[in-house]
This record gives sequence, C-alpha cells and structure tokens, in this order.
Amino acid sequence: MVDISQCSEIKCPIQFVVDLLDNKWSILVLRELFGGDRRTHQLLAALPGISTKTLTQRLRELEAQGIVDRQVYAEIPPRVEYSLTPKGRQIQPVMAALHQVGSQWLEQESCMCPLIRDY
Repeated sequence: MVDISQCSEIKCPIQFVVDLLDNKWSILVLRELFGGDRRTHQLLAALPGISTKTLTQRLRELEAQGIVDRQVYAEIPPRVEYSLTPKGRQIQPVMAALHQVGSQWLEQESCMCPLIRDY
C-alpha cells in the first residue's frame, strides 16, 4: 500500500503530460503535425485564431521537450519545417482517443483528422 504522504513527492504522470501540453494550441499544433511536416504559414492557415507569436512560442516549447523537430533548410529565402519526433508520435493514441470521444459527444460523423490513420 502506498503511503499518501508520499504523493506530493511523486510526479503524477498525467499531470506531467497535461503540463507539457498545457493549452489548446499545443494540442492543435500536434494534430496538424500528424498530417506530416508543416511550415509556419501552413500551421497558421490550419489554426484560425492563433497568432504568429503564440504559434512560435508553442513550437519552441514543443521543440524544447523533444516532441517537435525544427528543420532549417539553407535556401534563400530560408525554409523551416516542423515535424513530430518519435517521442511526439507517442501521443497519437491519446489524441485518437480524444478524437473518438469528441465525435461521440458531438454526435457527428468523424472528421478527416490527420492523426486518425495507421502508422
């Protein structure tokens, strides 16, 4: 039996992931990246309402956690693409479950979501 007084010393795995993906924009950026590599302008177009500043912040946070990879191509003008790392792909089953529950709760047909496919 676990001593309840030790719970404050143990990091809750659920809280860890929730803290990591702390807002809707992080989750939605990941959703888009499940469709493949994306450039900043593609993410901005796919996420109405997000500002360039907020998108940049979220991408930097996800990159710092090893969830997203940033690839800079030596071209003129410079090209930057973002993709999921293997660590980032580990969240796919959770995102798929959220999609399934959301579709059920909305009582609608499942949308064409980039993360609902075989990997």
